[in-house]
This record gives sequence, structure tokens and C-alpha cells, in this order.
Amino acid sequence: MSQKLASRPAPVLRDTLYDRVSSWTIALFVGIAGLCLCVVAVWLTNRLPPPPQTVPVELVEAPGGFEDGSPDETLRVDSPEPEVHDASPAEVQSDVTEIAEALETVVELSESATQQVQQQFDTGIQSTGKTGSAKGTGKKGLGIGPGTGGMPREQRWYVRFGDRAGVDEYAKQLEFFGIELGALLPDGRLVYLSKLNQPTPVTRFVASGKNEQRLYMTWQGGDRRSADVELFKRASVDVRGDTAIFHFYPKQTETMLAQLELNYRNRPVTQIRRTYFAVETAGSGYQFTVIRQIHY
Repeated sequence: MSQKLASRPAPVLRDTLYDRVSSWTIALFVGIAGLCLCVVAVWLTNRLPPPPQTVPVELVEAPGGFEDGSPDETLRVDSPEPEVHDASPAEVQSDVTEIAEALETVVELSESATQQVQQQFDTGIQSTGKTGSAKGTGKKGLGIGPGTGGMPREQRWYVRFGDRAGVDEYAKQLEFFGIELGALLPDGRLVYLSKLNQPTPVTRFVASGKNEQRLYMTWQGGDRRSADVELFKRASVDVRGDTAIFHFYPKQTETMLAQLELNYRNRPVTQIRRTYFAVETAGSGYQFTVIRQIHY
């Protein structure tokens, strides 16, 4: 019995196939988990910071000035050159000077017409066809105001819509920027036109425009006024050839135009006399661009 026990081999511990497969599986899982952690760590350390959120800024202007001049003031300016009674050909203006003066006259007439339309829009009165008269002293006008000078936006801005686009395309441009049409009727009422891209625009009537606070512009030229007349016809509003038509700009669009004007040449508004905008296609929509500026 003792010989049989002595002949048995001693037990030996060894790895089985199950142990080897399990160890390789655990090692592979731990390796993949560590690799994923490394990838996540690299991604977190290389993330870009979120872009700062811009705060919309409204550019507020206060055109005007302070009281200037006196009742007895004259604008006489003596020339440093000796007086010559016989005019010579040297005093004849060049073509460039004449063209510049003609352009200046056209601009002044345009400003005068804009002011007359604005007065008619604010008060709702009609022209009686009678001519007026006034005498001037040639002196500088007096005025009181807290502004910093410069021309207001409605007299400084000129917007050009493409003449080649059809009426439907033109209506989409106006609707894209939230521009509302208006017309001063012969009875003194003001009619608004919105939803311009619809087959029949929506109309709204008010007694007068004295409570209107939005920026508005009137036509100074071009062929696009006929497109406005067509849009009014779609809404069954009879607009005559001498009817004043207005474009009312929402505050958001006005602020956008002011920012474009400022970014064009980085000039303060007190130095800008004219800014010309044009409407262009941008992707699926439209955008305003500054095409020209005239400075003092």
C-alpha cells in the first residue's frame, strides 16, 4: 500500500485553455479601455473654447447743433486780392468746377424735395398748387439742438434695388428685410402694405403718419417706383403718379445699414454726406452692400 502511494506523481498546477483565453480577453478589454481614455483625454485637451456671444449694439445718432449766428450778422467776406472792375477770361470757371457746382445744385434740390415730402407726410396736408414766396437775408440760419452735427440717415442714405429683377423678385427683397410700403392718399390717410411676397398684400390704413417712428425713405429716381405701384394694385389700392410712396425700415435693418456704413471707411457720421447701398443676392437670401460714399 505504501509503495503504491510513493509511486504516484506529485500534483502540478498549470494553466488550462480556459485560463489562457480568459486572461487574453481581460487584457484586451483593459487595453481598449485605456486607449479610449487616452483618446477622450486628447479630445478634451484640444477642444476650442466656445465663441463669445456678441451683444447687438444700436448705433444712435443725434444730428443737429447748437445755436449759432446773430440777427445782425452778415456773411460779407472781403477778398485778399485787389478788386478788378473789368472781368478777365481768367475768371471763367473750368468745366470741372461747373460740373461740381451743377452736382451740388442737384443734391440741394433733392434735399429740399425730401424735406417737403417729410413735412407733407408728418402733417398729412395736400399741396394746393399755389406758389409761395419768401425773402432771405443771406444769413446763416439759427437753430438749437443737442446733436453733434451731420445729416440724418433719411437724408444721407440712398438704397438701390436692381432694375432687372421682376416685381415678384423685388417683393421678395423687400419682405426679406422686413421693409413695409406706405402711400399717402389724397384724403390724407396713410396706407401700409405688408406681406409683399403674397399674391395679395395685406393693407392697413391710418389717419396720418405723425406717430410713425420708423426710418422711411422716398424715391429720388430710378424705375422701381413702378414696381411699388404694381404691388399697390395687387392690394386693390389706387396709387397715382403724384402719390408719395414710402419705404419703412424696421429697427433691425436700420441698425444693420448703420453698421455697414461705419465699416465701409471707418469715418464718423459727421464726415459722411452720402452713403449708397445696393441689394445683392447672398445664398438663398439677400444682403445690403455699400457701393459708394461721399464725404465732406
